[in-house]
Formats: sequence, C-alpha cells, structure tokens
Amino acid sequence: MTATIEPTITKERLPSASARLSLTPAGSVPGLLDGAWWPRSRDLLREIPALTDALDACWGRITHVTVNPTHWPVIPRKVPVTGHTVHVGWFAAEQDPNKVILLSYSVGRLDLLVIPPETDPAAAARLAAAATSPGGVRTAGALIADEAAIHNAAQTQSREEEWETDGGAASAGGAAIAVSRSAPRR
Repeated sequence: MTATIEPTITKERLPSASARLSLTPAGSVPGLLDGAWWPRSRDLLREIPALTDALDACWGRITHVTVNPTHWPVIPRKVPVTGHTVHVGWFAAEQDPNKVILLSYSVGRLDLLVIPPETDPAAAARLAAAATSPGGVRTAGALIADEAAIHNAAQTQSREEEWETDGGAASAGGAAIAVSRSAPRR
C-alpha cells in the first residue's frame, strides 16, 4: 500500500460534522482499546478536526495522531483544528490498520478502534460496544474480523433462506427434494 503524504497544511479548516465517538467509562479497568471512532469518510483533513473537538474538552488537547495508511488514501502531515495544529504520522507494519492512536502531552495516549465509514449502523453499534468494554482484550483487527464473520454468516443464512423459499426446500431428513419435470406423453 502506498500512502500519499501531503506536505502542506491547509490554511482554512474544512467544515465537518460532529464526531461519532464512544469511549470506555472513566475509571474503568483499562483494556487494549479506549473506545471507538466512526468517521464519516476516509478524509483525515475533514475527520480529525471533529474528533479533536470532541476530545479536547473532555480528555485534553490532542497534539499527534497516528494511523496505518492501509485505509487512508491521503495522510496530511499537519491538520488545523480549533486553536492549534495536530501532527499526523503513520506506521504501516507497526500499527493495526483498524486503529488510530491519539496523543496528548498533558494526558497521554488513547487507542481507538476505527469503524469503517461504510459500516451499517447496527454493526457500528456492536463494534463500538465491544471496543468500549472495560478491560477488553480484543484488538481492533480482531473486532473488525469478528464483525465481518457475523456479517458473512448472516449473508449465508439469508441466501439459504432465499433458496428454500424459491423451491429448493430441504426434506425433513435434510436432503434436497428433487423435482422432475417431463414433457407430456403423446
């Protein structure tokens, strides 16, 4: 995967919607993840300001963000946010592609599951709940893989149900019933 690094900083802040963010409860047992973030796009220039706006007030000023370039087509070096600039870095082999790491000089580090923007709301809710579970031991990649397995199983079940309603019903013993159609005899 090749990441495009944008060397310049945009002078104007791009408009963005509020962040879709879930964090583990304060004071809970630490886990591998501190929460989940569901960005609306793969555009870090548009998404990071909303994320930092949501976190700066309750957690502390975000100064650095790191991502894996697998899911981010353009990685800017700096992103203007409210009142300051966030530096963005990337690690291809060292960082889980489904995780973002946020750093604050005053507070420390937050590791968030990145829920893919195209995820349906029900799956996003399941992923956010799993990522915010106190003391969670599942990695971001494992949570995404689990959700993909659930999605694939549901699609397989749906196809089987559709097949059965289209005349491919199984007999009580589980074997398919063969239907033979022959031309009328003359």
